[in-house]
Formats: sequence, structure tokens, C-alpha cells
Amino acid sequence: MFSFRSSIALAALAVLAFGPAVQAAELAGVVKQLDTAASTLTLEDGTELRVPSQDLLDKLHEGDKVLVTFEEKDGEKVVSSVEITGQ
Repeated sequence: MFSFRSSIALAALAVLAFGPAVQAAELAGVVKQLDTAASTLTLEDGTELRVPSQDLLDKLHEGDKVLVTFEEKDGEKVVSSVEITGQ
């Protein structure tokens, strides 16, 4: 029979093995292009980000200064939030 400590240790190992930590990153820039069909936005520096929420895309306009929070998933930068900081 497992002790409480053994159970916690096994649970921690399972999390590490099956659920690698996803780290969010932030990026500031100016929106160069919006592609609603592909659900992407491109910043002036050429960074392309996938925007999974149509509501987020609808709030953005080319030329907006933004602070984007995103996570790397399957080789793509996937946006979790966007703050418009200027125009």
C-alpha cells in the first residue's frame, strides 16, 4: 500500500512527465497585418501569431500598438491576450 508521501511523489512525476510547463511570453509591437481567415496577426517586425479568439481579432486594427501575451504550442505562437497600448 502506498503512503501519502509516495502518492504525492507519483503525482508530481506524472505532472512532469505528461504535462510540461507552458510558459507565457510577452511581445510589444505594431500590428502590420490581420488575417481573419487564417486567424493570424503579423507585427511590423514580421512575427506571426495565431489568434484563437475571433473576439480578440475583431478588436484589433492595422497600426495598433499592442502588448501580446502568447504561448508556444506546436511550433506556433498562440495568443492568450492582447492589450492595445496606442494607435
